[in-house]
Amino acid sequence: MANTYASLFYHVIFSTKNRENYIHRDIEARIWAYLGGIARENGFTALCVGGIENHLHLLLRLPPNTAVSKAVQLLKGGSSAWIKGQADMLGMKSFAWQDGYAVFTVSKSQVGEVKNYINSQREHHRKKTFAEEYRAFLAKHEIKADEKYLLG
Repeated sequence: MANTYASLFYHVIFSTKNRENYIHRDIEARIWAYLGGIARENGFTALCVGGIENHLHLLLRLPPNTAVSKAVQLLKGGSSAWIKGQADMLGMKSFAWQDGYAVFTVSKSQVGEVKNYINSQREHHRKKTFAEEYRAFLAKHEIKADEKYLLG
């Protein structure tokens, strides 16, 4: 085939290590923007980034030659290094992301809904904890997970 055409959207969720509240409101916009920059530098698009103090959501559009695992590795590794380098200025003593993540495919028709969901994280988490949200996503997608990784 002479050309490859793809429309690949992913909703990625990961938390801070031990669900620590590292991402304060006064610094979150800088972190979200930095993640967007990592995406651009690596040839993919962060359509939406948001979250609260202990986790984040990304809506990514990836080219067909970029594995989602590689995209997440680049995002987590690059942002973690930057955040650690900015720790004093950002008011942190330490920082780390959790080891794993969750990822779900998104159809083009649902992109707007996922963006709205990501942009309303503060409101959403007045009613539901991250652990409850994470379990609900896994259940909705019929994913069985080890409970020891879901605590918190």
